[in-house]
Amino acid sequence: MKTKWLTIFLLSICSITMGQTFEKVSFNEHDEKDYYLLLRPLSEDINGVLVLMPGYGQDPESIFPESKLFNVAYANGIVTMAIAGGQKLYADEEVVDKLNRGLSDLLSKNPTLDKTKFVMGGFSAGGTISLRFVEHCMANPSAYPIIPQGVFSVDSPIDLFDIWDYFQREMEKNFSQAGVFEAEFVTEIMTNEIGTPETNEARYNELTPFRSKQKELGNAQFLKEVAVRVYHDLDVEWQLKERRRSLYDTNQLTASELINRLLLNGNDKAEFMTARSPGYRSSGLRHPHSWSIVDEVEFIQWTLGLLAE
Repeated sequence: MKTKWLTIFLLSICSITMGQTFEKVSFNEHDEKDYYLLLRPLSEDINGVLVLMPGYGQDPESIFPESKLFNVAYANGIVTMAIAGGQKLYADEEVVDKLNRGLSDLLSKNPTLDKTKFVMGGFSAGGTISLRFVEHCMANPSAYPIIPQGVFSVDSPIDLFDIWDYFQREMEKNFSQAGVFEAEFVTEIMTNEIGTPETNEARYNELTPFRSKQKELGNAQFLKEVAVRVYHDLDVEWQLKERRRSLYDTNQLTASELINRLLLNGNDKAEFMTARSPGYRSSGLRHPHSWSIVDEVEFIQWTLGLLAE
């Protein structure tokens, strides 16, 4: 096992210098935002596809300075596809349609790819969207282009009811300028698009990947047969000092509840992944809300195991 891990690590380091070329693929001539980035391994033996989604309002290009997942995937025969959800915190009809069209385009242009050999996930809102999209795929496989083997989120707000309540607390505390701006900005968009949890509970139930305050699994019932990982940096000291946030104001509590519910319902492939090292942005800024909390080598080891099933 140690030898295999060392091989993966060395290959990932070598791949950084191999000059990978990302291909920008448009799948809608009428909308320049409908595109994905594709990185194909040199190997003819493709193990599967890793679909990565950036955070709220970010483009696919934003992923690659923040994470080396694509390097390790490239070195191990995994195609990387990066696609953005846009200014969305949730997988509504617009986002689901875009993902369906993008994934269908990928498969039509690459007919040797196996639609069952996919792992999907993302950072922040990208993880929220990925979870809900995979739930759709598992609930109605014939209506979606892929049947994912795994899904992951990187410090994502997976409960729309919970994140709405958090935003209200953030505005009331009025401590972090960045936090208050985000809360005001996103709640305005959510209100305009889907109302509030009080005025439109049914819509929130439809869109949220998980609702922690209801006894039933809800939409998360469709994750019982798929591998699920949630990644979090458990630095409560940073949250308290820098943002005046307790654990109740982080994404960690709800994520741990999702994993516990899945375990209780027989999904032994559900995992809460604690960051092995503190999160940092590519700028050098210390921040728990970062792509870097994912151990790239260990992650690809996990991915290869799922794709081999």
